[in-house]
Amino acid sequence: MKALHALGVIIHLHCFEYGRGQSKELDKYCENVFYYERSSSLKNIFSRIPFRIKSRSSSTLISNLKKIKGPILFEGLHSTYSLIEDNFNDRKIIVRTHNIEHLYHQGLYKSEKQLLKKVFFKSEALRLAPYESILHKATNILTISPFENTYFKNKYGDKATYIPAFHRNPVITELSEQGDYALYHGDLRVADNKRAFHFLIEIFEKVNYPLIIASSFKEPSIIRKIDKLENVQFVQIKDSKTLEELLKNAHINVLPTFQKTGIKLKLINALFSSRFCIVNNEMIKDTGLEDLCIVCETKEEFSTSINNLVQIQYTDKERVKRTKSLKKFDVNINAKKIIDLIY
Repeated sequence: MKALHALGVIIHLHCFEYGRGQSKELDKYCENVFYYERSSSLKNIFSRIPFRIKSRSSSTLISNLKKIKGPILFEGLHSTYSLIEDNFNDRKIIVRTHNIEHLYHQGLYKSEKQLLKKVFFKSEALRLAPYESILHKATNILTISPFENTYFKNKYGDKATYIPAFHRNPVITELSEQGDYALYHGDLRVADNKRAFHFLIEIFEKVNYPLIIASSFKEPSIIRKIDKLENVQFVQIKDSKTLEELLKNAHINVLPTFQKTGIKLKLINALFSSRFCIVNNEMIKDTGLEDLCIVCETKEEFSTSINNLVQIQYTDKERVKRTKSLKKFDVNINAKKIIDLIY
């Protein structure tokens, strides 16, 4: 949104508000900001339409979309309920896909331990698969990684265009040669991130190097497990500056994931703002960033790579290599691509 605004695009933003409050920051970039209440009604769970889409239905939103003429960009499949009610045949319809949603929810189902959540994720996956055909109504589909682009091109043809993920980093951060610790950051309410946490704890029980687990969410069971290890500590992410400092001072980012979905912003942020990254194939494969990371699969491979990287300095040569490889993530270039698709 900031990149489109900087290029002169007039933005009328429609967003669902459910607990975070309204943001004055948005007014800097938007001509209008409309807020709608997201419905948490349990009856939405039993709809044939996936809950994350049905809960974002609003007749007022549809009415407002009709009043202001212009192309419509739906940010994520979950925001597309309005396309069920109206085809908006007089507009260009662009949908940004964040994942292959039914595969993503199938992955959440596999990682989740709580029975009710497992049932919910499985139900969403089963409903999202047929719902995805709503994309036939789109003029353009903006895909977020090469893997997703191949999938959507096979199903929807030339409507699919790869536009890399937008992010907050204008340039590669200049850093000293040595950081102080290994870092894992993520929302620890998400089942896949919890699984990654337990995977890393088993590694750092045996690796004599400091690890920081950072999250905005503080779960007692996770804190108890961390407290048992002298070389592991928890840091609560209270704002973006906290995360920036953590990335700046980390020598190694350990970033395993157990479901292949889109591209993780945590990986992009680490490559722009921190030093070395150790990942597994599920995190890196088909992202175009494979040559910038150390890829490991087993706990033993992670341990060996951590011990090796502690002795290696982060040099200007590495930073120059990243600058070249990450050009495809230039937000201004990618915003211009969206404008070219529209006009």
